[in-house]
Amino acid sequence: MGQSLVQFRAPDGRRGVAILQGGEARVVVGADSVLGLARRALAAGDSLAETAARLGLADTVDLDAVRLLPPVDHPDPAHLLLSGTGLTHLGSAEGRDKMHRAAAADPAPTDSMRMFQMGVEGGKPAPGETGVQPEWFYKGDGDAIVGTGEPLLSPAFALDGSEEPEIAGLYLIDADGTPVRLGFALANEFSDHVTERGNYLWLAHSKLRPAALGPELWLGALPADVRGSSRIRRDGAVLWEKPFLSGEANMSHTIENLERHHFKYPQFRRPGDLHVHFFGTATLSFSDGVTARPGDVFEIAAAPFTLPLRNPLAVAPARDLSVKVL
Repeated sequence: MGQSLVQFRAPDGRRGVAILQGGEARVVVGADSVLGLARRALAAGDSLAETAARLGLADTVDLDAVRLLPPVDHPDPAHLLLSGTGLTHLGSAEGRDKMHRAAAADPAPTDSMRMFQMGVEGGKPAPGETGVQPEWFYKGDGDAIVGTGEPLLSPAFALDGSEEPEIAGLYLIDADGTPVRLGFALANEFSDHVTERGNYLWLAHSKLRPAALGPELWLGALPADVRGSSRIRRDGAVLWEKPFLSGEANMSHTIENLERHHFKYPQFRRPGDLHVHFFGTATLSFSDGVTARPGDVFEIAAAPFTLPLRNPLAVAPARDLSVKVL
């Protein structure tokens, strides 16, 4: 039976970690963060599940009575990097290609389609070989993460704010610079697709938005075939809904290949840092002509995760900015 960890904050303000199994959440004795638990596991040479079991499990916790936190955080948000990759899922090029082809009005294959085809041909290398590198983007640091129930805040200058339902890998860099995968989480890699459509070189701008992480850290391997749903609710009713597929059976890259090309850079192997890396999606409401508006709620759910990820859309107030000269 699969297991996952959740971080929570009790009504009295205290933090805790619980292990979720079979629909029951039990508090891990003496643990107040997944990061702290992971450090103990590395020091002992055990897995997260083994470390939690060694510390002991206390009473069950009612997850409806506590605030569910993102599955990993760092006391210094600058030491948590959010990054990701796209065009990694079978069918994921279609929406991107539509956006970029409309802007270019050129019958030749777009760079997006070429990148996707490269992944189809070389994203799942044979053992001992290195696969083709994927697209890569920077998303932000730990301050960009929001938990379930919290608003996804679109900046006032944004042209759009819409969902990207994904799976993310969560990692801690060990003392010797080795990336250690803690597990996987549901994610909404919230983006500005209108800005991206204007010019594919604006992709970097379109990704500098917050991202939501589901409350569960799934321990162990990710199933090869992940199936769920992505929907938008407006005024309580379902405005849009579509199946959400992930896992390597639905991807043009292996997770190992995506990890290899992210962590090959030494600046991403700084001991003590956390990484959240988004693996991409093939499901976008934007591709179906949907425009989300403030108050709409994005909802993502997929097995093996027990808990869904829900976040309302909000818009930040406009802010004048000037550069001070010393």
